[in-house]
Amino acid sequence: MTLLIVLLALIALILLVTWGKVNPFIGFLIVSIAAGLSLGIPPDKITKAVQKGIGDTLGSLTMIIMLGAMLGKLVAASGAAKRITDVLMRAFGEKYIQWALMVTGFIVGIPLYYNVGFVLMIPLIFSVVYQYKMPAVYVGLPMLASLSVTHGFLPPHPSPSALVGQFHANMGLTLLYGMIIAIPTIIIAGPVFARTLKNIKSVPLQTFQPPVLKDDEMPGAVNSFVSSLLPVILLALTSVLPMIPAMKTGVWPGLLSFVGDANIVMLISLIIATYTLGLANGRSMKAIMDIYGDAVKDVAMIVLIVAGAGVLKQVLVESGVSDIIAANLKTWTIPPLVLGWLIAAVLRVCIGSATVAGLTTAGIIAPTIGLLDVNPNLMVLSIGAGSLMFSHVNDAGFWLYKEYFNLSIKDTLRSWSLMETVVAVVGLIGVLLLNLVV
Repeated sequence: MTLLIVLLALIALILLVTWGKVNPFIGFLIVSIAAGLSLGIPPDKITKAVQKGIGDTLGSLTMIIMLGAMLGKLVAASGAAKRITDVLMRAFGEKYIQWALMVTGFIVGIPLYYNVGFVLMIPLIFSVVYQYKMPAVYVGLPMLASLSVTHGFLPPHPSPSALVGQFHANMGLTLLYGMIIAIPTIIIAGPVFARTLKNIKSVPLQTFQPPVLKDDEMPGAVNSFVSSLLPVILLALTSVLPMIPAMKTGVWPGLLSFVGDANIVMLISLIIATYTLGLANGRSMKAIMDIYGDAVKDVAMIVLIVAGAGVLKQVLVESGVSDIIAANLKTWTIPPLVLGWLIAAVLRVCIGSATVAGLTTAGIIAPTIGLLDVNPNLMVLSIGAGSLMFSHVNDAGFWLYKEYFNLSIKDTLRSWSLMETVVAVVGLIGVLLLNLVV
């Protein structure tokens, strides 16, 4: 009966979000409270579980998400993203334009949140389409594959960052493993898969032709690359340096632990970028702060959705249902990594939101992670891959892509939806292969 209540709660959440068009945060609250009452939790304890779920989740994530959004917005607004694209276009040449855009998407996709990255990177794709008279879908899909993979796999994006916290994984190792898996996934879902889409005709709307930025209005190439990738560089360094014998004694362990904390990494990166991409590029402090204010508005709802998922997780913990789920999972023959991927994939297809699918799956599995023989860093990536499965008509990204590229539903399913499916499947394969060696 307990598992049936949990199943009905998940179905109710799916119906509220998809059929009822209820905001996911409100849906999480309604379903969590109803599930808590049905599972026999006293009403006064339910309110405490709601507060604890929100507090525990946002306590570790608010800084990462908000600072990451600010950095991403500055990277785009300063022209650093366009500078990176220009450099890569010159390096790769017209023959390998797809690869240039794919690498650009990967670099700027790390600090940029997906919806922001999509809207801001699309003009770069269309500028190439107009300049070289090439098929828009064929040229653009590799960059969008990069944005999608970084969104689902890599911190500091909301879902993988939240999963790292819920599974008590290591942010640096998750990022390292994620990049190892992300690169072949992007190549297969991007340039390789796009070869099958050359005959799709797309005439991007004239509205989306990009404005031209003067060269002296953008930061330099080295500045753009370093400032955009600084969070990755710092997380990588603070994950590798502790392995050096000389860094294991004295003040180094404590210092590296402090500097390697994801919140501190994002704060340091933003402070540096404020100068390198902002003040040093001729912007006033007020203008930079206005950019940061807009960035917070862009991700405010994402933060609330993350908080709502934390409430559901806490209710499951308080009810004791996690012990029952753990006992049942131990009898299943499906490997835990595959199970996490499968649950996330089903929720993604039903709900549409990759973030909601990933966080809901974490709420189900996180309370049992200590009882499962599984690498928590890989579980984060497995769920992240599953959460990207087959985007279709209930996903906002589906409609963004369709309208910007001016495609039919059929061609959108054939290109966008299948690309997301390739990402999910190849990502799972990468996780399982990496699980053999780590």
